[in-house]
Amino acid sequence: MLERRPSHDDLIDHLVRSTALQRGEAARVILDVLAYFDETTDDFVRRRHRELQSGGLVNAEIFERIAAELPHRAVAPPELSLRQLRRIVYG
Repeated sequence: MLERRPSHDDLIDHLVRSTALQRGEAARVILDVLAYFDETTDDFVRRRHRELQSGGLVNAEIFERIAAELPHRAVAPPELSLRQLRRIVYG
């Protein structure tokens, strides 16, 4: 059975009219934004941990920063303790 994906033609048309984007570019932007908002809380925590760790931060700073960032996500998850954040990253 083929997977049906919703059409975003009206949004693509709007972006083409209101920006300098070409149709293909507008479609890619929409797909990128949708993928960003599809990221689960666990995936977000793991990704941010890797990013901040590669930036030289230590775990104490990393988990404090992630805890502060989570409420500002488009769909904020329930508040997670620092211990819960560590468990997401390290199991």
